[in-house]
Amino acid sequence: MYPVIRHSSRLALRELTIDDVDAVHAIYGDPAATEHLSFTPRTREEVGGIVARGIAAATASPRQEYVLAVVTQGDDGDLIGVTRLAIDPHQQKAATMGFALRPDAWGVGYGRETVRLTLDLAFTELGLHRVWAARAPRNEASAKTLLAVGMVEEGRIRGHVYVREAWRDSITYAILQDEWQARTDTQ
Repeated sequence: MYPVIRHSSRLALRELTIDDVDAVHAIYGDPAATEHLSFTPRTREEVGGIVARGIAAATASPRQEYVLAVVTQGDDGDLIGVTRLAIDPHQQKAATMGFALRPDAWGVGYGRETVRLTLDLAFTELGLHRVWAARAPRNEASAKTLLAVGMVEEGRIRGHVYVREAWRDSITYAILQDEWQARTDTQ
């Protein structure tokens, strides 16, 4: 599926372009934005590679990865985040997802909107059965976001991510297509 375009009242998901490198670097290069992610702040060059791989993945056939810009609706279309949905080759009709927002976009519900748009893509457009996500144990804001969209905490993966010179656990969440559909039918 290319190109991906999803909208909510305040946000849109769209394909990345090479012109997005600086805006993505404002997220992936920021120590606060990456504090709970599975990597430390990236250089602009590293972010350029991430964006290039995301662009290349967009036209792969079959498409296995959706790395999308999260932009505000309106004239400026300000890139405030990145969301990623990756088809899991080890599970039938399943994917993992993650997202990151600029710190100045935190606390106003953009995380929930981003996850909802990503899940809508997964279930409505791609026909997936299950989507899961993982968060750092200390990232309580992410816990609230994932629970608010209907994901269920499933457990802890011990020693899951090596970051900042140490192994870190991950707390996992998932939602099934029928659970997502039941939520959208009542909203």
